[in-house]
Amino acid sequence: MVQKTGLTLGKYAPLHKGHQYIIETALKEVNTLIILVYDCPETIDVPLKVRADWIRKLYPKAEVIEARGGPMEVGDTPEIKKKNEDYILKILNGRKITHFYCSEFYGDHMSRALNAKNRTIDKERNMYNISGTLIRTDYYKYREYIDPVVYSGLIVNAVFLGAPSTGKTTLTSALAGELNTAWMPEYGREYWAKNNVNRRLTLEQLVDIAEIHLKKENEMIFNAKKVLLTDTNAITTYLFSFYYHGKAHSRLKELADQAGSRYDLVFLCDIDIPYDNTADRSGETNRIDFHEKTIAYLQKKKINFVLVKGSLKDRIELVKDKLKSYKKYC
Repeated sequence: MVQKTGLTLGKYAPLHKGHQYIIETALKEVNTLIILVYDCPETIDVPLKVRADWIRKLYPKAEVIEARGGPMEVGDTPEIKKKNEDYILKILNGRKITHFYCSEFYGDHMSRALNAKNRTIDKERNMYNISGTLIRTDYYKYREYIDPVVYSGLIVNAVFLGAPSTGKTTLTSALAGELNTAWMPEYGREYWAKNNVNRRLTLEQLVDIAEIHLKKENEMIFNAKKVLLTDTNAITTYLFSFYYHGKAHSRLKELADQAGSRYDLVFLCDIDIPYDNTADRSGETNRIDFHEKTIAYLQKKKINFVLVKGSLKDRIELVKDKLKSYKKYC
C-alpha cells in the first residue's frame, strides 16, 4: 500500500466551510493529513492556538501544526514564493509530502517545491463562495459558513448569576433587546414548574436541568450577534442541589466546575431590589443566604465576577460598559 501524506495550510481566520471542504476532501484521499496553521495577529485577534484547536476538535485524525514566525509578505513574486517555500520545508524537516491541497494560486509552486501532486480544490469557489476576509466583516451575517465550534469562539458568552428574585431574567431579556442579540433563558425554572414534587427535585433531575440548559445554550450561541446573554448556569443548579439535599450528584459537580471557566464574563445580580415572593421561591431570608453562598462559591473557585446593582437602567448601562471594553482575546 502506497503511503499518501497530504499537506494543507492557511490562516483559518476564521476556519470556514470553504476551508473545511478542502480538509475533508484531503482526509478522504490520504493516509495522513498535516494541517499547518499560520500565526496572523495582524489579521485576526483570535490566537493561533485557539484557531488550531478548532481544527483539532473537528478533525481529530489530522495532524495540526502551529506555524509561528512565518513570512509576512503576500504575493507571487519569485522572492516571496521562495521565502514561503523555505519556511514550509523547514517546518516539515524532511517529511515527505505526496499531495498538496489548496484553492489558491500558490498550489502550483508549493507543490513543485514539495515534489508533491498539486490538488487544487474548488479554485473557482463553486462549492462555497466565501472568504475569511468577508466573514471577518460580520461574523453574524455570514455565520452559515461557520461551524458552531468556531462560532462559539467568536462570540462573547456572558452569564448572569444570582439568588432568586434578583432580576436576572429581566436584565438579560432587556439587554438582548438593546443589543439586538440572543439570550438563553433559565431552563431550570421551566423544568421545576413541570416536574417538582412538593417543591423539590431529585438529584438526578437537577443533573437533567444542567445538561439540558447547556445543550440549549450551545444551540442558542449560533443565534447570537457578538454576545450571548445567559440567564444562570450549572453553578446555580449545583447550589440549589445543596439547598434541597445538602449534597450534589457527581455529574452536577462536574458541570458546575466546567461552568467556572466556560464564560467570558460573569455578572452577579445583587439583592438590592424588592423581593418578589412567587410560588417557586422560598422567602427573602433564603434569597440573602443564597446570595452569600453564590459569592462564597465564586470566590472559592477564583471566578472573577462583576456585581450588578441599582435600577434596571443602571444595571443595563453597567453591563453595556463592561461589554464595550471587554476583549475576548488579548
